Amino acid sequence: MGQRLVALASADPQLKLVAALEAATHPWLGQDAGAHAGVGNLGLPLAVVGESAADVVVDFSVPDAAVAVVAHCLEFGKPVVVATTGFDAQQERYLRDTATRIPIVWAPSMSPAVNLLMQLTRQASEVLQGMPSGVDVEIIERHHRFKEDAPSGTALKFGQIVAETMGQTEHTHGRAGRPGPRPGEEIGYHALRCGDNPGEHTIVFGMLGETIELRVAASNRDCYAQGALLAAQWLVGKPPGLYGMNDVLGL
Repeated sequence: MGQRLVALASADPQLKLVAALEAATHPWLGQDAGAHAGVGNLGLPLAVVGESAADVVVDFSVPDAAVAVVAHCLEFGKPVVVATTGFDAQQERYLRDTATRIPIVWAPSMSPAVNLLMQLTRQASEVLQGMPSGVDVEIIERHHRFKEDAPSGTALKFGQIVAETMGQTEHTHGRAGRPGPRPGEEIGYHALRCGDNPGEHTIVFGMLGETIELRVAASNRDCYAQGALLAAQWLVGKPPGLYGMNDVLGL
């Protein structure tokens, strides 16, 4: 994701890259970020978190690193776009608390299409709520073999949207053995990890006699990078607060 952010931002005349950050142990530290992103030398060496002239920071990393980036942004009063998933409860509380002091866009997915599908999922849940035969909701997500958290933060967000409308109280991650008949208060999650899949989500509404499936799939990672850059541009100048992609997209 860092490489795609560098490549796309460097090609956008409205943006200027002033820093590219990596872990302190990364073997590419000190090397040109543009060269590794496939766009030629930009005179921008990969560095660790530190003060820069940035108007806004974008974080696509892992939870511990994201918290460190947000802490840095708080110290220097920088807006930050958090595109990392897999936070624990304490880390989530830290982000929410920090958003009272600096502006933060935090979303489980930066993809505009995913966020639109979330709105469609809410609409479908509202319409299907109370169907006489009941509605079984299953969420299937696919990602690349290197993804560390499961189910994805996006899948969990889809489940949260459904549960807020339809009232399910049980969230089941996969099934095995003989679990018995499916309870109506359950949302099932199924996480597939295969190859280089950049991300795919299907929300299944199963009824007696018919089924609705809402699906969104990325063919590459550019949708996430473009969404994050759009969020970064939107966030500059905003007051402190916790924002989402719905705010960015005006949904």
